[in-house]
Amino acid sequence: MTPAATIFLIDDQESVRHSLGELLSVFGFAVETFPSADAFLAELEAVRVGVVVADVRMPGTDGIALVRELARRGVRLPVVLISGHADVAMAVAAIKAGADDFIEKPIDDTALVAAINRALARTFQEFAAQRSKESLAVRFKRLTPRQIEIFDLVVEGYTSHAIAAKLAISTRTVESYRAEIMDKMEAESVAVLVRQAIRLGRLAP
Repeated sequence: MTPAATIFLIDDQESVRHSLGELLSVFGFAVETFPSADAFLAELEAVRVGVVVADVRMPGTDGIALVRELARRGVRLPVVLISGHADVAMAVAAIKAGADDFIEKPIDDTALVAAINRALARTFQEFAAQRSKESLAVRFKRLTPRQIEIFDLVVEGYTSHAIAAKLAISTRTVESYRAEIMDKMEAESVAVLVRQAIRLGRLAP
């Protein structure tokens, strides 16, 4: 299930917070506003899903420093920086610091919403991939040590006959193990099993 996303709007000008907050609310976004990056960081919870929209030039921690601080804390919130005093060097510095996008004031509504939607799309893709990997790890933990041994041999390309010879068991027993492995891993083919092994880090891509 995809978590609800929030737009964290940070600007030291109350008029900007009000106007952008209303704009984003009209587009259906849940919005939380902050007068400074420091105020935002003071209230930041460890796990939040959303996008930060922040002015570059603010008293205290500026927008670019905010991007770096979020990275230092390991907070994976995409940041869209906005500025009324933008130049090429500032934009380059923002992107190098890890900002997802950089938009100049006066802000074009369409450009801002598009930047937020792109950032959210990447966030939800990462979230889905992480959840999928966690689910895969849970399934893998259901395998017995013998099944793991055969799992590794199957994804390395060994045939059932070759596995039987290597482990000194019958081919029929190997086939039985393979069926159990495919069932527990919810894999409909060996190709799927191989992709799972790569994602689990048990096989080099």
